[in-house]
Formats: sequence, C-alpha cells, structure tokens
Amino acid sequence: MYKYTHADQAMVDERVEQFRDQTRRFLAGELPEEQYLPLRLQNGLYIQRHAPMLRIAVPYGLLASYQVRKLAEITRKYDRGFGHFTTRTNLQLNWPKLEEVPDILAELASVQMHAIQTSGNCIRNTTTDPYAGVNANEVEDPRPYCEIIRQWSTFHPEFAFLPRKFKIAVIGSPEDRAATQVHDIGLHLLKNDEGEIGFEVIVGGGLGRTPIIGKTIREFLPRQHLLSYLDAILRVYNLHGRRDNKYKARIKILVESMGAREFTKLVEKEWETFTKDGELTLTEDNFDTAKSYFPEFDYEVIYELACKSQLSNQFENKAFADWYARNTVPHKVAGYRAVVVSLKAGLVDDKYVPAGDVTHEQLDRLADLADQYSFGEIRGTHQQNLVFADVKQTDLYALWEALTAIDLARPNIGTLTDMIVCPGFDLCALANATTFNIAEQIEKHFDDLDYLYDLGDIQLNMSGCMNACAHHHVGDIGILGVDKKGEHWYQISLGGSSKSDTRLGNILGRSVPTEEVAPTLQKVLDVYTQQRHIEGDNPEPFADFVQRVGITPFKEAVYG
Repeated sequence: MYKYTHADQAMVDERVEQFRDQTRRFLAGELPEEQYLPLRLQNGLYIQRHAPMLRIAVPYGLLASYQVRKLAEITRKYDRGFGHFTTRTNLQLNWPKLEEVPDILAELASVQMHAIQTSGNCIRNTTTDPYAGVNANEVEDPRPYCEIIRQWSTFHPEFAFLPRKFKIAVIGSPEDRAATQVHDIGLHLLKNDEGEIGFEVIVGGGLGRTPIIGKTIREFLPRQHLLSYLDAILRVYNLHGRRDNKYKARIKILVESMGAREFTKLVEKEWETFTKDGELTLTEDNFDTAKSYFPEFDYEVIYELACKSQLSNQFENKAFADWYARNTVPHKVAGYRAVVVSLKAGLVDDKYVPAGDVTHEQLDRLADLADQYSFGEIRGTHQQNLVFADVKQTDLYALWEALTAIDLARPNIGTLTDMIVCPGFDLCALANATTFNIAEQIEKHFDDLDYLYDLGDIQLNMSGCMNACAHHHVGDIGILGVDKKGEHWYQISLGGSSKSDTRLGNILGRSVPTEEVAPTLQKVLDVYTQQRHIEGDNPEPFADFVQRVGITPFKEAVYG
C-alpha cells in the first residue's frame, strides 16, 4: 500500500496544526461559525444531531494492521469505543469532542492517515472493488489507478470548491462491486482489440433526491490520458455546474439537463484544447511507480488436493461450512481465499449492533488476525463489511474460530440481513426517520439462517432520508424513511441493482408504519417463494424474479 513520503507527512502534519489553531480560535469566539464551517468540512468534521462526527479517510478501502490498531486506540480514547464503516469504505466517529478533534487528526497523521476531503464540495475518497488484485476475472488491478487519482485530487486547488461533492469509483473486472454507475464518475478498466489498457468513462450517476444512472461518454480512453480527461470533466463541471441551488448542483443534473451528447462535446473540446498530451499525460514510469505500492505477496505453494481433503473434514461442522459458503470467495492464487468479515452481527446478547459498527476490541483483534493470516492488511467494502483478501485455505478454520469469538463470523454475506443501513435519525441531523429500530425489527423477524439461504442473494438497503446514503434506490429491496407529521413511515421499493446491470428500483406503493415494515417484507418474500421458477436445485434469483413478473404481484399481496 502507499506509504507517505517526507513531503506527504509534512503536508498532513501542517494541516493538523492549521486546524488546531482554527479550532482554538473558533472555540474562543475569535472565528465566526460561517468562516469555521468550510474549514471543518475540509477536515472531515460534521455537526450531527447530538455531537460532532469525524469521517476518517480510508483510500480505496485499504488499511494496514498498524492503522487499524490506531483506529482502535482513537475510538477508546476519544469516542465511545466503536467506529462505523460507510459505503465509501471510510470510518466515522460519531461522538468525538470538538476540542479534541485536532488531537485525533494528529494521532491519525502518526500512522499516515487523515480526514482531508472526506466532506465538503471536493473530490472525495476514490473507491474500488474490495477484491482488487486477487480477483482472477479482472483486466488489471484498479488500485494503482485509484492511487494516481488520489494523488492528483488531494489538495487540488481548482477542485477544492466544486458546485457539490464529487465521487469517483474504479473497477477492473466485469463484476461491479463498487456501484460505479451511480457515481459522479465511474471508470471501468478494459482492453481494446489491440490489447491496450484503457477505461470506459461513465459520468453523471448519483442517487439522492434525483436518482440517475451514469452515461458512458467515452467507450475507450487510453490509460495515459486518465488524469487529463478527468481534469477536463471537472473543468466543464466547475464552469457549468449550478451553484444557486445545492439540490441541482451535482454533475448528474448538468449531464441530464444538457444531454450526454452535448456534455461529451464540451468535455472533448476542453480536453483537446487544454489538457490532452500536456503535463497530466501519464507515462510508463508513472504506472510502474503506482503499481510498486501494491506488490504481489509471497504466496505459498499450496496443494489443492490436500486443501480439499482438510476442508472436507472441516465441513462436517455445519457452522463452518455455512461460513465458508457465504463469507469466502475464490482467489486468483490456488490454495487461497478472500474472507468477508461480516459487520452485520445483528443481535448480540439480544442487543442490535448497527450495520458497519465495530468496537475497539474487535479492531485490535482484527489487526492481530490480519498480521497472522492476511499479510497485515484489511479492506473495507461498499456493503459496510471488511475483507481479509489473502487467506490460505489451510488457515480458514482457525480464522473462522477467531472471528466467531468476537462476533464477526456471522455467515450472512449476500443475504437479506447483510443490510446496508445509514445511521438515520438516531445520529444524523439530516435524517427524517430512524433506521436502527427497523433493522432490528427485520433481524428479529428473519432470524432463520436456513430460510435466508433459501431466499438466496438479496441486497436490502435502508436510508433514513432522501439523501440516500445507504443507496436504497439500487437495492433489490430498498427502504426509505419518511416523516409524516412527526411520525416515521417507510417507503419500500423493489428491483434495484448497483451491479453491472445497474437499475433503479420501483416504489411498491404507499409507505407503511414502523411496526409494519418486517411484515410487509414477509408478504413480498412470500410472493417470491410461492411463484419463483425452480430448475433442479436452483431457484430463480430474487432479482431475476422481480424483473420477470414486475411490481404488480407484490402490490396485490401488500395492499390487496
């Protein structure tokens, strides 16, 4: 992974001291709120419903074990002993004290971390596939390109005050695990007929009040032009994006109102005139340097036959067999698997654990396990889980036992209870409705793992407001919290997807009251289980079923 240079460290340390002085002056009444606001946002600091919230950057979701230990220490020392992983793979602290935030930033800087550009109208954390570099299907590892984008976009003076926040995601395989088509820019690595590496460039995706799927504006961009073309897109957006209305300021509104063809013309003209073949053109040395931050690990030669024999015996333990089936995925190197650590523990000692939450004790233990089993690295995912990307199959049983001991081995990845859930009204000042209580209701109603396995893969996303931080528009099942005269109600949608076949879900009908959410989901799932096609032992997937039958059968079942 990327390690700070002396210049990087000096820059981040200087930013910490600048913000320390700015915070001191604000608390002393010497700096007005309207002047402090953009300064704190540039350092990842929000003011939530009950306390400040600090969002810590985790570039492309990659953490070293020593950084995870520091996060554990920070949550113990400055927060309430836990952190919250988001869909952008960042970590949020929900209870820091304002006067201690500069100290937190100094602690982060000591392990080459920061909170810069995790908020504000700038280019945010670039995300990617959590299996990048270990997925046999990928054209090329996308992480070096994420790092190139990170270095270009951090502290970029022209793009520090864009019309609105700006998000980029990069993938290197046909499978989309980063929701690229609902990003401001989505980049798909591919090869052309000549074998050259480049990108499909998708622009103008986004959710929130106006959900829109991005448009392809270039089917193949040679990789040496990556930064110059991104620069052209951002320049067009900066020039033409609306600044009079924040709800219409995202690039998706600009592309939609202007039309993808006209927007593409402006970008191509800007590129040809100002940036193409200039100083932003990348060289082979640039690519080699970026790739050097992600070297191949020293994988052992593991004999598949011996692994299969060992696993066959271990599969007699059904709990392990279920975990292996749901929480591990193939690796490009024989004898290894990637392991998904479920941060969807559900009910622990009859108390609901919010999706994405992890305690300081768990963080410390995860750091130890990463050192022991996965080359000292941990990755975050868009689904608010974590990944050990490089685990020997012969170590899987021991790792499972260790994760089980800290309530992080729930075998529910891809099931209904592997929910993406925003903090909602409990913490967020923007939310209209609570989410944690609804997630707990769903957990208690759907508590049979065998039933969940029978349902198959279902992505449930739940947001507490129209800002759609949990991407409810693109869930197989989406839940949106709404406020009706001070009461919390919930609108349900079906048929969305954030995968390669990205689509927006269709609203089922009128919203339902708090106590009816899980029973309504049961009616929806009953329609599926009663009417799905089954070929041999393979039931029709829920997503395919919804596309085949449409919304009407579900409406009839729910509303009569």
